[in-house]
Amino acid sequence: MPISDSASGSISDSTSDPIYLHRYLKVMRSKLPSQFLISQSIHADFSRDSDIHDLWKVHEEAMKSFREKFENINSAEELLPRAAPSLLDLKVAIADKILQDCHFCEHRCGINRKKKETGYCGMDAVSRYSAEFLHHGEEPELVPSHTIFFTGCNFSCVYCQNWQISTAPKRGIPILPEELARKITLQRAYGSRNVNFVTPTPHTHTILKILNALKVNVPVVWNSNMYYSSEVAKLLEGVVDVYLGDFRYGNDECAQKYSNAADYWSTVTRNFKTAYTMGEILVRYLVIPNHIECCTKPVIEWIKENIPKVRFNLMFQYYAHYRANEFPRINRALTGEECQKAVDILKKSGLVDVMV
Repeated sequence: MPISDSASGSISDSTSDPIYLHRYLKVMRSKLPSQFLISQSIHADFSRDSDIHDLWKVHEEAMKSFREKFENINSAEELLPRAAPSLLDLKVAIADKILQDCHFCEHRCGINRKKKETGYCGMDAVSRYSAEFLHHGEEPELVPSHTIFFTGCNFSCVYCQNWQISTAPKRGIPILPEELARKITLQRAYGSRNVNFVTPTPHTHTILKILNALKVNVPVVWNSNMYYSSEVAKLLEGVVDVYLGDFRYGNDECAQKYSNAADYWSTVTRNFKTAYTMGEILVRYLVIPNHIECCTKPVIEWIKENIPKVRFNLMFQYYAHYRANEFPRINRALTGEECQKAVDILKKSGLVDVMV
């Protein structure tokens, strides 16, 4: 797919199918089952009263069965009846255990959210969302996307454009998994191409319950900053079809300064590498003023070297929102020169499935 010769931010050849989202397109068109439906069909013999370490052992064995079925299934019609208990039931049980010593993200707060304690994300055990609707403003292969905006966040971006949502986690609508599963089913009937969970990491337990209550075949999009724990990465295998990953910084210093994300580079690159083996990836990279050399360039170069077969969206939508006025280096719009330099870096990289 060609790259635009300008830095206008326009989409190139948007009517074509992406190169590297083959399976997503087949699930979207109901030719293959979503991963979570396969997990519903895999038997897992466990007790919810078991220790979390024992549950992980059962999970490891059940995932072997999942991978075998995943590799060999050729049609959405091939699924066996739902197992009881299933691999997805097991994932729900493990997430519920993690909730009592929360380490869904790499802040690893260790608090018991079931006792109404709140960690870095500001959430207790009750997940909330601010809005859900058919979104037409995403990448062309995703729209219309049934987008669900969760409240709270495990980042603290000083330029966050959704700060009203991320900083007020308890102002949203409490989620009943069965009710949201019903909404997803209806939106699929109305033409949604996927269900798109935005800022999902703090809500991993709830999302797994939603999918466990869901019967309709719909691609699952995990729209995140990729700053989740290795344990969550294990739970997402067999659940997520597309990792819509926001790869923001090229080093730990910038990540710490602007998003309060310690050990950012090692965490996010680890999760992108893992996701590369488990599903398909659409990377979003937001160009930030004065951060071409320190962030744009190393991010694009790392992707080309480590996960080249991804859909890549170079984005120029940065605005100095929220507290950006406290940080002079990012308290302005992008210049045309910065945009063009980012495009040139992308062209030079040799990545082929790109949008600018």
